[in-house]
Amino acid sequence: MGMATVLSRAQHGMEAIPVRVEVDVGGGLPCFTLVGLPEAVVKESRDRVRAAIVNCNYSMPSGRVTVNLAPADLPKEGGRFDLPIALGILAASQQLPVGRLAACEFYGELSLGGDLRSVRGALPAALAASGAGHAVVVPETNRSEAELVTSCEVAAAGHLLTVCGHLDGAAPLRFGRGQPPPRGCRPGADLADVRGQAHAKRALEVAATGAHNLLLIGPPGTGKSMLAQRLPGLLPTMTEDEALTVAAIHSAAGRPIDLERWRERPFRSPHHTASAPALVGGGVRPRPGEISLAHHGVLFLDELPEFQRRVLESLREPLESGSISISRAVSQLEFPASFQLVAAMNPCPCGHLGDVAGRCRCTGEQIGRYRSRISGPLLDRLDLHVEVPRLTGSPLAEPAVPAEPSAAVSARVTAARERQLERQGRSNARLSPPEIPRYCRPDAPGRRALETALTRFGLSGRACDRILKVARTIADLAGEERVGGPHVAEALSLRCLDRARPAGA
Repeated sequence: MGMATVLSRAQHGMEAIPVRVEVDVGGGLPCFTLVGLPEAVVKESRDRVRAAIVNCNYSMPSGRVTVNLAPADLPKEGGRFDLPIALGILAASQQLPVGRLAACEFYGELSLGGDLRSVRGALPAALAASGAGHAVVVPETNRSEAELVTSCEVAAAGHLLTVCGHLDGAAPLRFGRGQPPPRGCRPGADLADVRGQAHAKRALEVAATGAHNLLLIGPPGTGKSMLAQRLPGLLPTMTEDEALTVAAIHSAAGRPIDLERWRERPFRSPHHTASAPALVGGGVRPRPGEISLAHHGVLFLDELPEFQRRVLESLREPLESGSISISRAVSQLEFPASFQLVAAMNPCPCGHLGDVAGRCRCTGEQIGRYRSRISGPLLDRLDLHVEVPRLTGSPLAEPAVPAEPSAAVSARVTAARERQLERQGRSNARLSPPEIPRYCRPDAPGRRALETALTRFGLSGRACDRILKVARTIADLAGEERVGGPHVAEALSLRCLDRARPAGA
C-alpha cells in the first residue's frame, strides 16, 4: 500500500484556500477515517466515495484508509472534496499512477455511480489556481464558469472514469483556456418608457454619472420603481475585471452565472421583509448577501421605511467602506459591497400627502413617525433625495417632445465618468474627505450658496460633503473644470429632505 496527495481548495468566503488531500492506505482492520475539520457533508463523502469506486469497477482497499484534509484547522464544507478523495484512494492503493496528480487541482461531488456533480465556488477556485500556476479539473457543469478565467488551464469531466482514464493515460483530458464572453449586453428597460418626471430623470442621470446614492419620494404609481430599474442601463459597461469579480461573488454564493448578461450591471431588489443576514450576508456558513450580489451595480430598496430599522442601519458601514466584514467565533470574512443604493418611499403612511386634495388623512405626528424610521445618519449617506410627483393631464396623451432614450443619456454619463477617472481615478461619490477640498472646491458664488444653506437648514458636515460631490458631478456633466454657483444650487435642489428640515432639527 502507500500514500498519495491530491490538490484542491476550500471555499472560505471569497477566498479559495489551498487544501492538500492526503490519503494513506495501510494494513489492519477495514476502517475509513476522515480528519481535518470536515463538516457533515464532507464526512458523508466516505459513503459516496466508497460506492463510486466500487461501481466504477475499482477495488476499495480492504485495510485502513486515512484521509487528512490539510490544513487541519480550516473548516471544510461541501461535496467538492469527493473527487480528490477518490483519486487519492485509488492512487495510494496503486490502482492509478500518481504522476499526473502534480500541479493539477481537482473538484467535484460524486454520485454513487461515479457521475461528477457541480460544486459551489468553481470560479474563485480557478482564479486562485491560475495564480498558483496550477491547472484545474472540474465537473462538466462547471466548465463555462471556470473558463471565465482565461489565464487558467481548465479540463472538464462528467464521470470519475473519465478522470481515471486521464490519469492512467488511456484517454487524456483536453486542457484549454476559455475565451472572454462577448462585450455586448442585451437591451434592457429604456428611460424613454418613463413619461414626464424631467426632474427625477435629471437626478437619475446625475446619480449614474457620479455613482451617487438616490432616494425617490412620491405617491404610489408615479414611476419610482420604473426609474430605479432603468439606472443600470445608464451606467458605463463593466470592465472585464469588474465582471469577473461580480461573477466570482455569484459563484461563491452558489448562484448561476448568466453569460449573456456578462457585462450588465447587477440590479438587486430585495423585499422589505428581508433580514439583516439576507441583506448584508451571514448565516451559519457565511455567504454573500444582497449588497454583495449588487457589487458594481444597483441595490434598490422599495418602501424604504418598511424595512426593519436594524436592517437599514446595517447598510451604513458598507455604504462608506465598499465592503462588509462578517465575524464569527472562529473566523472573519470580508465580502466586497461597492454598490449604488437607490431607495423609494411614500411621502406619508398612506402615500397621498400632497397628491389629491383631501385624500390624505395622516396627521403631522404620523408623518413624522413614518419618516423617522430612516435615521439621520443613513439619510446623510443618500446623496440625492428627489420628489416624484403625480403627473397631471391624461396618461394616454402623446408627449409634446419625444423622451430621450437611455443610450443618449448613457453616452453623456460615460463621457463624464471618464473625466472623473482621468482627474482622480475614481467616481465622485467615492472621494474621501481629504480629497473633497482638492477636487470639489467651489468658486465664491458656490461657497456663498453652500454657507447660506448650511445656516438655513442646519446641514451636517457629511451632508455638505455630499452636496459638494454632487455639484462636482453636475460640473462634469456640463464639461466644466470649476464647481460654480449654479452647480451647487442644483445639487441643493436635489436634496429635498434637507430643505424640509429646519435648522437644529
